[in-house]
Amino acid sequence: MSDQDSGNSTTKGGKHASVQIRHKQIVDLVRERGFIAIGDLATKFNVTPQTVRRDINTLCDQGLLQRHHGGAGPILSTENVDYTDRKILCLREKQVIAKLVAQNIPTRSSLFINMGTTTEEVAKVLVNHDKLRVITNNLNVAKTLSGNKDIEVIVSGGIVRHKDCGIVGEAAIDFIRQFKVDYGIIGISGVDKDGTLLDFDYREVTAARSIIENSRKVFLVTDHTKFGRNAMVRLGNIREVDAMFTNKLPPAELVEIMKHNDVELHVAE
Repeated sequence: MSDQDSGNSTTKGGKHASVQIRHKQIVDLVRERGFIAIGDLATKFNVTPQTVRRDINTLCDQGLLQRHHGGAGPILSTENVDYTDRKILCLREKQVIAKLVAQNIPTRSSLFINMGTTTEEVAKVLVNHDKLRVITNNLNVAKTLSGNKDIEVIVSGGIVRHKDCGIVGEAAIDFIRQFKVDYGIIGISGVDKDGTLLDFDYREVTAARSIIENSRKVFLVTDHTKFGRNAMVRLGNIREVDAMFTNKLPPAELVEIMKHNDVELHVAE
């Protein structure tokens, strides 16, 4: 077995760095070509098929690729990862993001919190705050925050989605529009390099747009796997949020857009 395959290196951190580079190149190749076979990737990177399978499994777990028989393909722009899988994907990253967000929410604030596994982690930290008033279209968020008697939780009406307990529909949107709050906390499925915010469900996007339009400050919470990820429905642009909370530095193009439009960047350690 070669050093490249085993990941051995005489340089401290060399193994981790080389694997990260290979993972990025695999993702770039799949996005460029579509489906790529395991054998082709093994030949290109001079590693064993077993190594490629491990790489693909890791990248699929991170929501960056979709596993197929004999290879991998890009994540479809029309279909999100199942909710049960999203709950555990990048969980540690979402937890550190949530702690950072909570540090920036003062006591006695009013908030919108929308659907998403990252916003649900934010709610788990905010439950320790006092005197909050929270409007949400996410029953998981409502259940979490209702554990604190000093937090008033207001839930929108509408259609409850069985897969994630999110509330959608015109009734939910009309309800959100009745309020003007201090902070709107929203998640997202993808952030393009040009700053476009993308999601998979147009009904969810409509509710998120109402949150953006009726919040004095908008906090976008997203882990690093959403950068450059495709989704079909346009929510808006990074220019419309006041701050992004994430766990890794975004691509340089996106950072430049944020700087130019005075969007704060908070990167959790």
